[in-house]
Amino acid sequence: MSTKQLRIAAAAALMASLALSGCGRPTESGSAGDGFPGNKPIELVVSFAPGGAVDTAARLVAPELEKNLGTNVEVVNRPGAGGQIGYTELTGAKADGYTIGATGSPSVVVSPLDPARGATYTRESFQPLGMQVVDPAVVGVAPDSPYESLSSLIDAAKAAPGTITATTTGIQTGEHFAIADMNEVTGAELSPVHFSEGQSQAVAAFLGNHVQVYVGSTSDVIDLVKQNKIRVLGVMDTQRSKFLPDVPTFQESGYDVVSTTARGYSAPAGLPDAVSKKLQEALKSAIEKQEVVTKMTDLGLETRYLDATQYEQLWTEQETTYKELMPAVSQEAN
Repeated sequence: MSTKQLRIAAAAALMASLALSGCGRPTESGSAGDGFPGNKPIELVVSFAPGGAVDTAARLVAPELEKNLGTNVEVVNRPGAGGQIGYTELTGAKADGYTIGATGSPSVVVSPLDPARGATYTRESFQPLGMQVVDPAVVGVAPDSPYESLSSLIDAAKAAPGTITATTTGIQTGEHFAIADMNEVTGAELSPVHFSEGQSQAVAAFLGNHVQVYVGSTSDVIDLVKQNKIRVLGVMDTQRSKFLPDVPTFQESGYDVVSTTARGYSAPAGLPDAVSKKLQEALKSAIEKQEVVTKMTDLGLETRYLDATQYEQLWTEQETTYKELMPAVSQEAN
């Protein structure tokens, strides 16, 4: 088995372990957490703009956290630089449990890997608390596109390298890495077109026939599929999406490509064990509450809880992938 196949298999095994429960990091009771949180409010930093998937998930979880912890939880948005502004604030906060943050990978994993971005934190600056959702990348084309299957698109991109364009929401974003991984594994050469204003700009360019291939998250395309505005050719996950049950995974089509956005919650590294335990338990209860799960499903977001240890292991797997792909996306940036 190749190194990449071993890595994919390890990631698949990790993501399949959804039935596991319990707290992630080893914890001990102690006086440091006996009075936590008391009457002091908790700030939940969202490193992206209001209304997006990360923000929406955090605002669904926050009221449940308030019930579980007995104090106010205030969601504050600190968007910019692909999440880097908010992550800088989060990791620079005191590790006392009163500042936590919504973290999404690849952004939380990628930003410290590129020295040019000047991140003041590393991955070890974060203490994962638990993952809430996974949102796999998809590849889609227009309904009248000549590419009726993933293999036909890949064959065309091999035959005419660099001539078929595909959307991203910016350099070194999840879509950018997904395209780089797809190109590396399949031998195709899709040409990324970056839309730094975000998903809505990328969708508009795709619907306007300015870009031939749409690469985005599953949650981005559900309405487009219902409106017959896109034909999704493949899902970059280890299992089919319950929102797109008729669309095969890349692996089913013979390509070992897995690219998902994992969204969860973290704190600054160094939390007292007792505080960490309380936060993990409160988050697990909030994330798995049926009302929250149902609302997330209605938004096209699949709840796939991972505890703190599993979430951290997933980051490690993703970091390995992104380090391997970084030369490709960095060359694109230059």
